[in-house]
Amino acid sequence: MSRGLTAFSTAEDGDLRSDAAARVVFAAALGISSKWAAVNQVHGGTVVQVHRSGDAGAADALFTTVPGLPVVVFTADCFAVALLCDHGVGIAHAGWRGLAAHVVRNLREAMADAGAEPTHAAIGPGIGPCCFEVGEEVLSVLGGHETVTTRGTRSVDLAGVVRDELDGLDWWENGECTHCGRGFFSHRRDQTTKRMAGVAWLP
Repeated sequence: MSRGLTAFSTAEDGDLRSDAAARVVFAAALGISSKWAAVNQVHGGTVVQVHRSGDAGAADALFTTVPGLPVVVFTADCFAVALLCDHGVGIAHAGWRGLAAHVVRNLREAMADAGAEPTHAAIGPGIGPCCFEVGEEVLSVLGGHETVTTRGTRSVDLAGVVRDELDGLDWWENGECTHCGRGFFSHRRDQTTKRMAGVAWLP
């Protein structure tokens, strides 16, 4: 069996959370179903296992061992983090609150407990330390990754927090900042309600 696969959309692909037609086009380009399993994202650390498409309830990570069932999270500055192995795929919605709640670690442990221990990971685009200006609320829980923005204000490297949670896995990172990079939806920059997608699936 082939290892799980993943893809990350951009603004050019449209609002894949709300625009069903754009979702169909994006899915067709990947050769996957446009009927995805998703969660009601609440910026926490809860993980659910899914066996069918549709809304799987309040959580910020989900995984499946069902071939052909795409799992998805939606982002516009937070990171989509996919965990992959030969017989399971998962994806996490990782903003600072989710990372403080160890959402990526929780997903990794839940998959391992279900017999689908991840071997590889992929980190989608998200707000970079160049632009993620934070206060004490964030620094108090993620201060080990404190840095500074391009404006000289205090920042946290969220992707660095994610990489720590992926210790021991082979991982790939998009590396682009959704706030100052071109072609991304950014809630912090524009207060947009539009969202990009991080999708993972077993062939």
